[in-house]
Amino acid sequence: MGGFEGHLFPGLSIFFYGLYHAQLISRALICNCPVQYPPRYPWSQGRWARLQQIHYVGLVKILSSFILVAQELHNIQGQFVLISKIYHQRDFLYHKEWQHLTLYATFFLSGCVDVVSQNVLPQRAPALEQGTQALSMFLILTLMVSHLKDSEGVELQSHILFIQVLFLLLLVGIAELWAPNSLRFWVMKALLYMIAGSWLIQIGFMLFKPISGYKWMDDDKNDILFVTTFFCWHMASLAMLMIWIYGFSFWWYHYVC
Repeated sequence: MGGFEGHLFPGLSIFFYGLYHAQLISRALICNCPVQYPPRYPWSQGRWARLQQIHYVGLVKILSSFILVAQELHNIQGQFVLISKIYHQRDFLYHKEWQHLTLYATFFLSGCVDVVSQNVLPQRAPALEQGTQALSMFLILTLMVSHLKDSEGVELQSHILFIQVLFLLLLVGIAELWAPNSLRFWVMKALLYMIAGSWLIQIGFMLFKPISGYKWMDDDKNDILFVTTFFCWHMASLAMLMIWIYGFSFWWYHYVC
């Protein structure tokens, strides 16, 4: 997450995960079915029946975590170590890189829980997946709060807004453990995931590749104020996107399927 690609790739992963949840909630509303991850039934009893039952979203999480780790390690210059010992002193190195790798590890473990629970404990899979999501949000939120050290100006303001979204996701994830089929929680979760992903991408553009071609200035209060304005635009545009997804799903399930 230390550069443009480090914000782009995780942002895309989170954003598409939000789109997946938006599709699930639309399906539940239109088809009047429980708001849960759809079960995987084998298409046949042949050799590939077990493969067809794989939780593909969990598999995508696992593959994404490997890609993100590879990208993070590729950007590290020099020997990648945790602690250096020079003249009897102990220094922790690459603290942000280790935070990024810890964050990616949560993606990997979440994907493993999704895949294993769907195949070993299919009846308890939704509860395990939701519990893992809540725990992952807690870990990510903790890391991001620590990540604000040495940040200022535009970077600080943009990451504070990102942390606010993560905090709301954590609250929704915890509440969902007691009301797993609540439509309100699923709608909020889908919207917040898409906001978090798109905003993480926006942070990458603001800090490293501004679309206007002019660098954002940390000492200009107008730039800092516009960060919040752009964040509000993200929220409004993604709310409209969810309405569009519902409309498209309504047309698909009623006139195509």
